[in-house]
Amino acid sequence: MSEAMITRRGLIDMQVCVPSEWTDAQAEDFANRANPTGIRSPWRLRAADDPAQAGAQIRVTCAECADNVHIMMSC
Repeated sequence: MSEAMITRRGLIDMQVCVPSEWTDAQAEDFANRANPTGIRSPWRLRAADDPAQAGAQIRVTCAECADNVHIMMSC
């Protein structure tokens, strides 16, 4: 299993690369521990119908580690 990491950071969005077997809750917990938002709104997985998701899948296999997935978060 590969380590989880933050692959992109923005003001209101962030991408994490986490083991594919992790639950959504585990991915959110990692995101909030690794890069706290500093505001009341914590990091949450983007919903499939979020316009920023532009129809993309919620979990995308990592190109560098097939055992991991990339997930976009918003706060």
